[in-house]
Amino acid sequence: MNSQDEVAFRSLRIEEVASELQVDLEVGLDSDEVEQRIAKYGQNALAERPRPSFWERLWGQLNQFLVLILVFSAIVSMIVGWAEYRKSGAITEFVDAGAIVAIVILNAALGMIQEGKAEEGLAALKKMAAPTALVLRGGRLETVAARDLVPGDVVVLEMGNQVPADVRLVESYNLRIDEAALTGESVAVEKDAGAVLPEDAALGDRVNCGYMGTIVTYGRGQAVVTATGMNTEFGKIARMIQEAEEEPTPLQVKLDQLGKWLGVASLVICGIVGVLGIVRDPTWGVLWEEGPRAYFSVAGGTLVEMFMVAVSLAIAAVPEGLAAVVTVCLALGMQEMVRRNALIRHLPAVETLGSTTVICSDKTGTLTQNKMMVTRVYVDDTVVSVSGSGYEPEGEFSRDGETLGEDVLSALDLLAKAGLLCGDAELQQEPNGPQGDGWRVVGDPTEGALVVLAGKRGLWRKEVEEAYPRVDEVPFESLRKRMTTVHRDDGGGYVAYVKGAPDLIVGLCDRVYAKGKVRTITEEDRAWILQANYRMASDALRVLAVAYRPFEELPQRITAEEIERELVFVGLAGMIDPARPEVRDAIDVAERAGIRTAMVTGDYRETAIAISKELALLDPESPLEGVVLTGKELDQLDDETFEEMVEDVRIYARVSPANKVRIVDTLIRRGHIAAMTGDGVNDAPALKRANIGVAMGIAGTDVSKETADMVLADDNYASIVSAVEEGRIIYSNIRKFVYYLLSCNVAEIMILFVALVFDLGLPLTVLQLLILNLVTDGAPALALGLEKGDPDTMIQSPRPVNEPIINGPMIRGTVIQTIAIAGSVLTAFLIGRGWYGGTGIGLQRAQTMAFVTLSMSELLRAYTSRSERYPLTRIGVFSNRYMQWAVALSVVVVLATVYLPFLGTQIFGNQPLGMREWGVVLPLLFVPALVAELNKWAGLIAFERPRG
Repeated sequence: MNSQDEVAFRSLRIEEVASELQVDLEVGLDSDEVEQRIAKYGQNALAERPRPSFWERLWGQLNQFLVLILVFSAIVSMIVGWAEYRKSGAITEFVDAGAIVAIVILNAALGMIQEGKAEEGLAALKKMAAPTALVLRGGRLETVAARDLVPGDVVVLEMGNQVPADVRLVESYNLRIDEAALTGESVAVEKDAGAVLPEDAALGDRVNCGYMGTIVTYGRGQAVVTATGMNTEFGKIARMIQEAEEEPTPLQVKLDQLGKWLGVASLVICGIVGVLGIVRDPTWGVLWEEGPRAYFSVAGGTLVEMFMVAVSLAIAAVPEGLAAVVTVCLALGMQEMVRRNALIRHLPAVETLGSTTVICSDKTGTLTQNKMMVTRVYVDDTVVSVSGSGYEPEGEFSRDGETLGEDVLSALDLLAKAGLLCGDAELQQEPNGPQGDGWRVVGDPTEGALVVLAGKRGLWRKEVEEAYPRVDEVPFESLRKRMTTVHRDDGGGYVAYVKGAPDLIVGLCDRVYAKGKVRTITEEDRAWILQANYRMASDALRVLAVAYRPFEELPQRITAEEIERELVFVGLAGMIDPARPEVRDAIDVAERAGIRTAMVTGDYRETAIAISKELALLDPESPLEGVVLTGKELDQLDDETFEEMVEDVRIYARVSPANKVRIVDTLIRRGHIAAMTGDGVNDAPALKRANIGVAMGIAGTDVSKETADMVLADDNYASIVSAVEEGRIIYSNIRKFVYYLLSCNVAEIMILFVALVFDLGLPLTVLQLLILNLVTDGAPALALGLEKGDPDTMIQSPRPVNEPIINGPMIRGTVIQTIAIAGSVLTAFLIGRGWYGGTGIGLQRAQTMAFVTLSMSELLRAYTSRSERYPLTRIGVFSNRYMQWAVALSVVVVLATVYLPFLGTQIFGNQPLGMREWGVVLPLLFVPALVAELNKWAGLIAFERPRG
């Protein structure tokens, strides 16, 4: 017997399958053969790779450059803090070090909680496998654990069962299997054991096969196992999930780059500042006169002081508040996402969504309502449009917007009644259901659509069945393509209602219901009916014909041959899973935001095209060549050809799991940030591989939810676009406080650098630098993370994939702000030093003027940082209430360090400022904010100037 993956059993006849698998289909395998095959193929279970240990996961969180810089800063801060505590009793350094350590612990904890998506996905995948199976062994039927199945086992499939392994059907009786979890197709697949298919038949077209994890929804059958465990289609998906590499998000990459840049820059600047301070010290000449030993003994105080200044600058250059503010900002963004029906499972995914350039969206349930609905009816030579939403039994019936006549309404009611009775689906009210409209269908979705149609005409199953009780039926069969139910009517006779394929039903009719009465059907009638059917089918509607036959007395035997002839044709019902009404506008918003939408579905090409045209995803007048691609066509393309086509393709139909992964990989190679949506097991590898995977919360499988970065609570594409907007806002806010912190920290470094180069003395003490770092890096930066976004957030194109957080405009702005802040602070310091002298209390007062000017100007700078382009006059000075509280709190802390004696004079060395000093400080502290606003006005004028 060949290995599990060497033979395409779908292309073999049943007897060839049995021969290939060396099994007697009437007897099954014996116990000895089962043991041998388990030894050869292993158990019917999914392999699982070992999970990393706690310490491996912890190291993965700490092994990041910015985090290591923070840890180093905390250690140095503790050392310097101990020296300072021994000298003056100050504990500020300990507070700063404690804050850094807390930030590192918080980030590591959050990261570890978010880990393990693939492992959770595999655990959910294993739960979905059928735990038991009814199998024929040694001529007897017995129930065994599904994990003990082997290739060659003969299994029985019944309604409600999960298929326990990949199988080739050998018998099928009205068998239908829901394969949506694998193929994405919304309608259960009718199976035919006798079919022999080509080897290249798409997964969704293999009507003679069944697959592990899918569900039997109707009928029964018998099948022989062809693949187990990791060799099943289910297992191949599990392997792809395991092998898929985690892609770092753009935010992770950019923050890592920023951390490395700041770390290297801080070390270089600290070295320069330290050397300059030592060289500028008067004791430097001792080195030349008396040698190194004498120099260090004389200049020991200077060395310690400059070392402390250099360390303080190192801590200032790496904004330790950055990681905490990013974490808090992303967490708050997650809460806003939940309000927008999107649950984020992975923090950096919030930002990634905002940089998305392509959304690869599943059709069923995401672009559509995942509810089959009759949208068009043909009765009495009239095409009737049916409005409504989902399963809600409310809607309008019209012809080109006109009211229908009584004859048409009579035929419509007859069709609705027949469709209701000729089926088993039920419409139930569900006020608190996840679908939101308060209704759900129990049973076959196609029959459910007819039940909803009847509800829109005021017909309900309970009342109608009481008047027309069912007495017999002829079940649906794939060969006949129709179903019949027989009812006692209210006149004492009987009536048979038939629904099925239009071309076959019309051939069985000799009469037609028209103008309120029954007459003989003509060839012209047949032509009009078939033309109406063709037009509906061309619009990708699933069309059912409805007919009936009255009886005074029933035949002795109720058979298809006796009942399904001499029928009265009633009409056609065209149904489809309709597009969500809000999705069209959402796609338009995405397009204006520079985000392309591509439909990726397991459904048929024609259905996908019809929905796409309804959503304006496709231009109805444009040719489809190069825009629509099937999975089979994709398999025939080499990577280079597909990479050239991928920018133009808007629809992928009848795709396989491997196709979805290939689509995502190609888009990523083309430089896109790709979001992939999905709900089935088949979607999991692509969800994991995409920059951001989006799973469906209502219709999604556990596997897709555990693998994805984001889960939609309402399964709605429009929620993705809302989440994209929120992601853009969050990333913009991160840029704002990075810009703010960077401009403030660089200005602080520049103040000391210039002062040391020109021998102006130290404008700021070590403790002043540290308290500035705590005051200006904390609350105002967090308030910037709570901005509501600029008004043109969804008009801007996505950011370039390789654009760093600190781009060109931000660098120019940082340079301008550095000059403005440094100039203002040094001016205040020099004026104060000129008034009071350069030593003792006089120097402390000058340093206090510099400290207040710097701290207050940075707080005003926080206001100007609320938008990168729009001035405060456009966005409103007080429109962010969190900023008012943050700045007010920071101002209180600054003033406390100046005016409270035990805090200002004794710990920080500050001197209280009087009216004379404030007369200098007040004008200077407004200079940086005014410069920032003028810079934005100039940039906005250039931005808004007409081009061309």
